[in-house]
Amino acid sequence: MTHSLFLRFFVSMIFLRSARPAFRTLLHGGHRYSNLFSARYSIASTMADAAPGHSLGEKRQASETPLRSEEKSRGSFRFKNNKRMKNGHAEKSQILKTNGSNEEVLLEDVKDLLKRLSLETKENSNLPELRSEIKVDIKEISSTGDGLGVQQDSDSDQVYVIPFTAPGDTVTAKIFKHFTKEKYSMADLVAVQTPSQHRDDSLVNCPYFSTCSGCQFQMLPYEYQLQHKKSIVAKAYKNFSNLPPELIPTIGDTIGSPLQYGYRTKLTPHFDGPPDARRSDGRNGIRRKFNEVPPIGFMKKGTRITIDIEDCPIGTDAVRKGNKRERKRVVDNLSNYHKGATLLLRESTQRIPKSDFDVSKEDDDDAVIEDRGDFIHKKTCVTDPNAKTTEYIDDFQFVNPAGSFFQNNNSILPVFTQYIRENILPPQSSGHQITHLIDAYSGSGLFTITLSALFQSSLGIDISSSSITSATTNATLNNLPPSSARFIAADAAALFASIETPASETVVMIDPPRKGCDESFLRQLVEYGPARVVYVSCNVHSQARDIGVLVGGMMGVDGGLGKGEGCYEIESIRGFDFFPQTGHVEGVAVLRRKAGEEKVGGDVEKTE
Repeated sequence: MTHSLFLRFFVSMIFLRSARPAFRTLLHGGHRYSNLFSARYSIASTMADAAPGHSLGEKRQASETPLRSEEKSRGSFRFKNNKRMKNGHAEKSQILKTNGSNEEVLLEDVKDLLKRLSLETKENSNLPELRSEIKVDIKEISSTGDGLGVQQDSDSDQVYVIPFTAPGDTVTAKIFKHFTKEKYSMADLVAVQTPSQHRDDSLVNCPYFSTCSGCQFQMLPYEYQLQHKKSIVAKAYKNFSNLPPELIPTIGDTIGSPLQYGYRTKLTPHFDGPPDARRSDGRNGIRRKFNEVPPIGFMKKGTRITIDIEDCPIGTDAVRKGNKRERKRVVDNLSNYHKGATLLLRESTQRIPKSDFDVSKEDDDDAVIEDRGDFIHKKTCVTDPNAKTTEYIDDFQFVNPAGSFFQNNNSILPVFTQYIRENILPPQSSGHQITHLIDAYSGSGLFTITLSALFQSSLGIDISSSSITSATTNATLNNLPPSSARFIAADAAALFASIETPASETVVMIDPPRKGCDESFLRQLVEYGPARVVYVSCNVHSQARDIGVLVGGMMGVDGGLGKGEGCYEIESIRGFDFFPQTGHVEGVAVLRRKAGEEKVGGDVEKTE
């Protein structure tokens, strides 16, 4: 690096360090809340002009995020398109009535708010013009993570959906989309006029917060976040289970993450193709090139625009170092890129006996060293999707391809797996005879392996043969013989045909994708009739829908109590906060088969 470039880099880093406290001073300004977000954008613009666009210190105008007024229309935008929720299981089902999508969740929250506020539903023929600014009183946070409010000094029953707001805020918002039939409008936050008692902007730990779509709650105390996530679970079962209140137990308190920042072991920033690129370039043999470094990061909230993210504080230290390294690699090799790309940043852990570790011989500047009692954990960032990464959960070891799915918050996994161990079986005093585990959607064996000590046999099933290969390897790494834990590749929707363990002696563990279980799987599960079911889900709304079927009954299906009759009771429900600062919550529900009848093989027997 030349002396001139180094000097520019050094000066810009000093500016970046000074800019964040300046931004925080704005947040603390009290009477200056009305200028909070306009000042935020002014600082971002100044930083883009003065700071380097990448580690080489070159000025990069491409990293500047356009103002909303300069952006193209967002058309029919409601929420960012989630490929994992496309063609949800309710689309082709006569039994599953909802997909648990963001649109459905938001609509239920809007209807509930209107009802509680006793606002008369009427035709809104005089809604504010698009792109106009209005003052809004925020009443609550929706289960999608955005604030819900009503216009000040108006008798309108239109609800305004505004991100980065808290109940009790009075804000100025700019409207960009009306949904007149659904009675809500999407709007951008312009300024906080009067802050809520729940808002504490000194907690914000990221200069991109209120622009980046990744986090929603950095301005909220963590205990308040946990209370809100408990309400998300409660509303999910109220609105999507189709069960009467008496069949839904009190929702347990949400279990918090030991780390509220620095917890994500995987991030996938991306950059778009050259501005003049077209989707047809490939088939036409056209190879575009970049004239300047594109923004590398994540989507701007409410848009499809990628904004430049130099650092992400919810990533682990190893992942953050990897992000810095990968950003420089893209810059250095920009001429090799002719289209956009997604970068993989995945943490991997090497466990070293402390007696064997010599810090003086450690020469990897990107490695993060953690003292873990008898061991040293050396953490690095892997960027090759096919390379292997290692994670430890207590003394369990898991090795997987870096690009494969594994839970992204390692800090909460010991607490989470211990909770499952403590609740998957009934109390010993019950005299139960459950000795077998079926782990549907088993992935690389997280539950099969961590729960195997409780059962005579554990069977993990997954549709992905590569996941089964990883799971089998992980069982061997954890000294589990095939007689104790084995894995087979099969579609979970057709797995019970090969199950030989008696239903009355079996618990089924379910951890499906966001779409939940399909009708075929639920039908087989009801007909098989295990003694207990533990359902883990990253989408509590599709989880509530599926559990409603197991508890309330499935039309035309006889699980032993008559056609259409429910065969299960909910023992407990609670959330786990895998993703602090965001609106996501993981749900865990424990079900037991109703007393009176149990399945033994294909027959039903009476029980006391």
